[in-house]
Amino acid sequence: MDAGDDDLAAIRAKRMAEMRGTGGAGGANAALPAGLTPSKSGKEDAEKLAQMDEMRRTMLIQLLDNSARERLARISIVKPEKARAVEDLLIRMAQSGQLRGKINENMLIDLLEQLNEQQAAKVESKIKITRRPVADSDDDEDLLAGL
Repeated sequence: MDAGDDDLAAIRAKRMAEMRGTGGAGGANAALPAGLTPSKSGKEDAEKLAQMDEMRRTMLIQLLDNSARERLARISIVKPEKARAVEDLLIRMAQSGQLRGKINENMLIDLLEQLNEQQAAKVESKIKITRRPVADSDDDEDLLAGL
């Protein structure tokens, strides 16, 4: 097992701990992903989550080379939601047949840049500044002269 696999295992364990922690606070089904139905025992739910997480991890190992996996692991430390979105996108692309071969670090960087551009376009907001006319003595004279 190399350093990248150790990092991924540590991240996975951290996520599982977070899911267990949020499950009690937000209700019994708060940590369940979409498509997972609540069962009578929490142990079965944990097993299903672990199995789904393991399948996800093996797919990503097949899709990414070591350098790309390491970069994605570093991103997940800083921005877990962004890393999760990238992982979801990669898995969807693989399932639809859009990926040919393993993704290297440069390809992952290009994908991240595209996602950043898309998110920037969504977030872009317009600010409209409306200035009020300033009460100035010169303006009053011009108004009076026009009468």
